[in-house]
Amino acid sequence: MSKALVLAEKPSVARDIARVLGAKRSADGFIEGDKYVITWALGHLVTLADPDAYDEKYKAWRLEDLPMLPEKMKLVVIKQTSKQYRTVSKLMGRADIDRLIIATDAGREGELVARWIMMKAHFKKPAFRLWISSQTDRAIKEGFSKLRPAKEYDNLYFSAQARAEADWLVGLNVTRALTCRFNAQLSAGRVQTPTLALIVKREEEILAFKPKDYFTLQALFKGFSATFRDSKNNTRFSDRAFVEGIQKSLSGKNAVVSKLEKAAKKQAPPAAYDLTELQRDANKKFGYSAKQTLSLMQSLYERHKVLTYPRTDSRYITDDIVATIPERLRSVAQGPYQKAAMTLYRKPLSTKYIVNNAKVTDHHAIIPTEQPANFSKLTFDERNIYDLVVKRFLAVLSDPCEYDEVKVTLDISGKSFYAKGKVIKKDGWKEIYGSATDEEDEDAEIKSQKLPELKQGMTLPVLNTKIVTGKTRPPARYTEATLLSAMENPSKQIADKKLKAIIETTSGLGTPATRADIIEKLFDNFSIERVGKEIHPTAKGKQLIRIVPPDLKSAELTAQWEQQLQNISKGTGSMKKFIGEMRDYSTKLVSMVIASNAQYTHDNATKEKCPVCGKYLLEVNGKKGKMLVCQDRECGYRKGLTQTTNARCPECHKKLELRGEGEKRIFACVCGYREKLSDFNKRKASDGAGKYDVINYMKKQEREKEPQNNAMADLLKGWFD
Repeated sequence: MSKALVLAEKPSVARDIARVLGAKRSADGFIEGDKYVITWALGHLVTLADPDAYDEKYKAWRLEDLPMLPEKMKLVVIKQTSKQYRTVSKLMGRADIDRLIIATDAGREGELVARWIMMKAHFKKPAFRLWISSQTDRAIKEGFSKLRPAKEYDNLYFSAQARAEADWLVGLNVTRALTCRFNAQLSAGRVQTPTLALIVKREEEILAFKPKDYFTLQALFKGFSATFRDSKNNTRFSDRAFVEGIQKSLSGKNAVVSKLEKAAKKQAPPAAYDLTELQRDANKKFGYSAKQTLSLMQSLYERHKVLTYPRTDSRYITDDIVATIPERLRSVAQGPYQKAAMTLYRKPLSTKYIVNNAKVTDHHAIIPTEQPANFSKLTFDERNIYDLVVKRFLAVLSDPCEYDEVKVTLDISGKSFYAKGKVIKKDGWKEIYGSATDEEDEDAEIKSQKLPELKQGMTLPVLNTKIVTGKTRPPARYTEATLLSAMENPSKQIADKKLKAIIETTSGLGTPATRADIIEKLFDNFSIERVGKEIHPTAKGKQLIRIVPPDLKSAELTAQWEQQLQNISKGTGSMKKFIGEMRDYSTKLVSMVIASNAQYTHDNATKEKCPVCGKYLLEVNGKKGKMLVCQDRECGYRKGLTQTTNARCPECHKKLELRGEGEKRIFACVCGYREKLSDFNKRKASDGAGKYDVINYMKKQEREKEPQNNAMADLLKGWFD
């Protein structure tokens, strides 16, 4: 009897599919049933070959061997997961397997995972595609009833292949060129370099900024205040004497309400979440990194099955999903969401703010599934992400917030003062969030306030006037939330109107699925560092942007590349043409690096020598603390100096640093608190934690240390994107 082979991306997904399909016989690397054999990848099992697979000379890094431009890219099995590849390959060749069902993640990279395995294993039998947006039993069953021929997704695969080859060509060539030319561990890429350029440019703007004093004039009345605005609508003035002169002219005067505008307005709910918007909000509210949010979403999607596919760039759903909304409302009608969900369930459904077929491509917005969440099984962090998505889902199905907006113009001795206010008539969607608080007002000087009952023509006594002094502020440093916004909408960084118009039609820098990894790579190669929630460029990052070819740090060029990849996935672009352009571009970049007269200086060098090669070590800020790393790319020695732990200071409650080595290690805090490791262990034990609790805690901290990678592994991190 013939069987279908199902290829999932991860073992956990494969187990769920096997259970739904009734396959129960577990074997080494697969699960078998009467009609199906379900196996899995472990992420990628196959990848593009390293340069030395094309020529032995590429084992050494030399400028004279660049650029590397293989005629045809080779695929190799990843050594660490080769056992599972052999299992999948043997299953593909089994005589009783007559077809393949691709059940990897329904997206560009998921398609690449499967197609590369098929190519390496020379799979020629019929193939079909399972395309689902959630991992519930119902979604899996419906997906298997609607399988499509795999060839319908060929363009998606071509787009993924083009992306991988472009990153190999650009990333490897420019990374080798920079590293050899400047004798430093430098990496660059198609997306990470323009992202770093945004951060460095913002830092330059901040350092060049010179604050200036400004003055505003306010008139105080009973119950509210009004702000002076001149004939050009200015509220801020640099000349204090000018403002003081106006203030004096108002002494003893009354105000007349010269204009009163009252308008009924509605504020629509925000759109449902896509991945980037969710990452932004999670960073703002909880301080989660983009990568952490994606990881939590993957767990809620794959393991708990309570949220839909996370790697989406759409904030809408299609008409065919509307019929499932009542069941999704029932699934979230528990705990703090019960009242709102049941209210929406019982009344006629309004979908005008969530349905838009034209704005959904591969996947719809992130929304709850039909499966209720078991809160006892969700971690604290998973619960936070689930809360964001459920509240947004309930909000987007709710009525608009309705309010009366009042604008008042007051005349005081020929000078115009302005005030405005809102009167909420119906909370609408804002009731979901437990507050009808407005977002920050765009006009910082004339803020919305509660106004008394006013009528046009009435006279009001001026109780007092005051001059408010302020200082202009530099642009804020990026947080992960604002950096994600800048990557999604690089047009905001572009002055040229024609280029701006082009960029607004692209997907920006990277995709929702890749932006988190791009940011992490910049942290991993020490180009940027976190200071609280802010992202600062390191000295290395600043120098790197100074010495890379100008084209490579261009947001508009990179966004256009991403648009070309999207066109390939839609069948309107050519993979061959795109790769040809990338080959030419790689050649151009290498030539520019070789011809460069720039210099690179290790200004973070210490006086401590590397015990392996003798060169001076560099002090860097890693994700978990300070480290010493060897400046020689071929050495790769690393040594931890401090480690930021999860232990809290008993005095100021900030996270403690673990410093030193062995039994001499101490916990230290920025507030000045110090504590020996031995004393910390005793204190933990006296607080109720047993000996093994302390041991397990310390083991966990050890596992969270920076990995001791070699130089080649570090450089590999920067090759792609």
